[in-house]
Amino acid sequence: MEPFGVFCGLDVGKGEHHAVALDPGGRRLYDRALPNDEAALGSVFGELSTHGRVLVVVDQPASIGALPIAVARDLGIEVAYLPGLAMRRIADLHPGQTKTDARDAYVIADAARTMPHTLRRIRGEDETLAGLGVLAGYDADLAAQSTRLTNRLRDALLNVHPALERLLGKHIHRGGVLDLLTVAATPDALHSLGVDGVTAAMTVRSPRLAKTLPAQILTALDAQTVTVPGTTEFGRVIAGVAGQLRDVLAERTSLAADLESRLEAHPLGQVLTSMPGVGIRTAIILLVIVGDASAFRTAAHLAAYAGLAPITRRSGSSIKGETRSQRGNHTLKSALFLSAFASLADHESRAYYDRKRAEGKRHNAALICLARRRIDVMFAMIRDRKPYQPPSSRNPTPQTTAA
Repeated sequence: MEPFGVFCGLDVGKGEHHAVALDPGGRRLYDRALPNDEAALGSVFGELSTHGRVLVVVDQPASIGALPIAVARDLGIEVAYLPGLAMRRIADLHPGQTKTDARDAYVIADAARTMPHTLRRIRGEDETLAGLGVLAGYDADLAAQSTRLTNRLRDALLNVHPALERLLGKHIHRGGVLDLLTVAATPDALHSLGVDGVTAAMTVRSPRLAKTLPAQILTALDAQTVTVPGTTEFGRVIAGVAGQLRDVLAERTSLAADLESRLEAHPLGQVLTSMPGVGIRTAIILLVIVGDASAFRTAAHLAAYAGLAPITRRSGSSIKGETRSQRGNHTLKSALFLSAFASLADHESRAYYDRKRAEGKRHNAALICLARRRIDVMFAMIRDRKPYQPPSSRNPTPQTTAA
């Protein structure tokens, strides 16, 4: 295949990007602001194509970087992106401390020219994952909103009636409870409904809970005879927040079904979810960030990118041992850490975790060790596109035959 004759780095922005194009010798072919507009992008990419085969590299493959990628691909131009963490480290190798769009675009273009191994290619499968990543981001927003609304609702209930908050708190995400609080948000309103009214309000979406909880609610209400100042105002807050929380949870449930169907359609979806501790949302994070793992030479490379590789602190005769890395992709690190915690229900993971605890490691340190060990397995699963197999099935014990 013909080698690249142009390396075009784009520091993307909302209204305009800055583009720097270099030839293989490092000579600048283009260095100026470029409007985030299809016609302008197509014109510049077409002009650069006259100098040879073009590689367009962006620092963000989604959101504000989506249009340049789409225009380049439509013109048959190859595209890639330089991860932000790699870009910041490469920028330190260039002279100067300034932070400008022009300098960043040059760093991207020069990295593409001199350090192609730092790039991640954007293929058709990656574009599919981009859509999955958008929905996963929306799901994360909904999760954060759900947490905020839940805390606000419980705080309001606690101000009005602590006994009621203790009772309803453990059921606060149940549809019937939220339906009830939208129509009867104060102790007086709940009293006026009575057991039959509370049951009717809950039955549609929580029929089983509606058989036992109404009587407990009325009992809890009787434990407090005084009315807290501001109860009426808190009632408005409770009703409004309960309605918002109900809508957010319903949207997240609907979105989860969509995410699951999209994950099942991906060739690596069932491979990842076959591993203990990897659910739908964790698998999606792994797919969006890691992809087919072709950007990582080894499992150790992936562990370093995730910030799960231990760092040895040593200088001369001073040895400070190994410490946890503070670098890496924090989203990926968090997903792998939580996945390792969830995998403790699996016998093999629990046994490894227990061995690390017996060595004197604290809980978090043992989990990090487990997460690092699981990266080796995940990397092999993704590389070979094979589902998880427990160590016992991978290395069966030879059976002795009777004499």
